[in-house]
Amino acid sequence: MAVMDKQHRLAGEDSAHKSLPSFEQRIYSPHTIAAVVTELEEQGIAPGELLEDTGLTAPQLSRHTTKISYRQLDQIIRSAIRLSNDPAVALRAGQRMHVTAYGMYGYALLSSATHVEARDFAARYIRVVGPFCDFTVSTDEATVAVAFDPLHWPDPTDNVHRFAVEFALSAHLTATKDRVGSHFAFSRVLLDYAPPVYADMYDRIFECPILFGQSGCRYEHLRDDGVVQLADPRTHAMAREMCEQLLDEVNRTGGIAADIRRILIEQPGRYPSLEAIAEKLEMYPRALRRKLEAEGTSYRDLLAEVRMRLAIEYLRKTQMTNEEIAGRLGYSDAANFRHAFIRWTGKSPSDFRSATRAP
Repeated sequence: MAVMDKQHRLAGEDSAHKSLPSFEQRIYSPHTIAAVVTELEEQGIAPGELLEDTGLTAPQLSRHTTKISYRQLDQIIRSAIRLSNDPAVALRAGQRMHVTAYGMYGYALLSSATHVEARDFAARYIRVVGPFCDFTVSTDEATVAVAFDPLHWPDPTDNVHRFAVEFALSAHLTATKDRVGSHFAFSRVLLDYAPPVYADMYDRIFECPILFGQSGCRYEHLRDDGVVQLADPRTHAMAREMCEQLLDEVNRTGGIAADIRRILIEQPGRYPSLEAIAEKLEMYPRALRRKLEAEGTSYRDLLAEVRMRLAIEYLRKTQMTNEEIAGRLGYSDAANFRHAFIRWTGKSPSDFRSATRAP
């Protein structure tokens, strides 16, 4: 593809350097969980079984006042993988995500003046809906490319990562068809994992070339900058204003863990101590520890998470050796990095790199 002349980024220059939304805060609509629950219910799996230990009930999923966290979404994904008799459940559940399921975000897309405005809006406000994946939109003269990364599941050899990508990919197609028209189609899909046993489902749903074992995930489609059929400036202005308020809320409620992630990501390989971070945040170390405990995490966990995400990106997208990556992540030698990576993923760095680059 030609070099893209326009890019919209949600944060940072690289997915590994983006600030993650809170894993614990309940601030998102339950629409994605509702889609998964409905899909499994059609397979004969009772909602209560899928929702067990999440603190949610089936009636709550239809209430506009219900808010969920990424922790609850993570539980639902893992339960769906375990309980479903259909390995393609994420693809099917994503097909339930019609544009109106996204509330004001969806109505803002539908009422945008042009497809350019809709793409700009989607890139800026996607996090208000608690998405499975962040995305970046790039364009050239003829093509739009949408690259996407699972927010909390970075390991492409993990089934939860694949579930998140499949759901997002299918949901994007469904919602865009609603907005643009049934003629809309992807021209190509690239994925960062090996072909699953049900790869034929991809062909049936997306009806375009599918490339597995790539360095990242994205889909492409023909560029259309024309007028949106349902454009309405008053509706769009109202919906955009509400989404701006929601985005402010999401950004405000990231918690102290999000602040620490940002500090750690800003200084890869030179990670400050908890005491140094506490001083930067103008807090006592003991108070900082208590706040992290209240959010269900610790400085040690956050440091491991940041190192893991960066290591995965380096192994997937660069030719750096284990020694070079170890140095970038602040390890004294490659052996310590190797032991840590096995603890995180269950694979050695070399095995992981081979698996993610397999055709």
